[in-house]
Amino acid sequence: MKVNKTVLIGIIFILLGGVIFLSDFLNFIIRPVTYLFLMGSSKGKDILFFGLLGLFLILSQLIDREINVTKFLKISIVVGCVLLVSGILLEVLFRLNMGIKLNTIFVSMSNGMSSTSILHTHLLKSILGHAITQIMGPFIGNNINTGVGLYTYVPSFAFLVILLIPILFITLTLALQKRPWPTTIITAFASSCLLIGIIDGGLFATPSYVGIFGLYLIYREGYYINKIIGKLLNDEKLLENNEKIQSPYRNKVFGKRLIFNHCLVYIAIIGIIMLRFTIAFAGAEPDYYTIEIADMKDNVDFGNLTITQINNTTYHANSTYNEMELLNKINIPLTNSCKYYTVTWNIYSYFN
Repeated sequence: MKVNKTVLIGIIFILLGGVIFLSDFLNFIIRPVTYLFLMGSSKGKDILFFGLLGLFLILSQLIDREINVTKFLKISIVVGCVLLVSGILLEVLFRLNMGIKLNTIFVSMSNGMSSTSILHTHLLKSILGHAITQIMGPFIGNNINTGVGLYTYVPSFAFLVILLIPILFITLTLALQKRPWPTTIITAFASSCLLIGIIDGGLFATPSYVGIFGLYLIYREGYYINKIIGKLLNDEKLLENNEKIQSPYRNKVFGKRLIFNHCLVYIAIIGIIMLRFTIAFAGAEPDYYTIEIADMKDNVDFGNLTITQINNTTYHANSTYNEMELLNKINIPLTNSCKYYTVTWNIYSYFN
């Protein structure tokens, strides 16, 4: 592997991830940008994103000989989709085993607050978080949520699903080899987003959409993206390297491909986004939040929260609270006071 500009840029991104890990002084610059494609960016996501982006850029220069990058890109898209769908199936199975409603946010209070739902799953994250905590637990800051509280509730076959993540990482790395620099950057960016979406969010998370769509865009249009940028920059070397990429769609008219051949994929992507909102609205409980608390200790004081006790384990909270606001507020009195709790979701609260 030769040390070139791509490798140096990758090292810079990894160092940036390290700086974010060690301090917060770049947050006001980084967070507004990463928030757009990481779905509510956090310190942990920012570190992971820049670390993965830098690593992918470095590894894109790993193999000197020619390989079929298009084949590995196609495999990556398929494996990525399998992982995203598996994450949702895990959520459903987990809830059926626990006797929990599907339209709830599950919050574990063991080892810190960790939440998960069908709309934003953290089950796979908890497995990786458990492994990372075992290795470098003392070095992980309190403001980085590893999701370890969910680890004991993860269905057993999830460990088989998690094995697909290193396989996906390998195929993504192979799909990056010897590409012209524009598609190398886009593929590395999309690959980083996809892995983050799989780990933190699942099928209905923004980084998952960005990742899958980005990889598909390179698969179908990578040759033309390089060609357009090469002509705009008058970069003969880029145009020459681009001819080595044997895209299966390079000999078709761009307009016809965009209108006809892409139609089903774009419909599928739009359909998944619409499905997310359909599930969110169909499962919403707009009149009040139902809170189910497991193994709650006596004398829990909810303070000035408008919460009504229905029975020993069930409470109703005022629907005027924003969903995230309510979760954060009830987390304080329930810390060290229960095993876990569930809250019905209410997407309408984000429009108040």
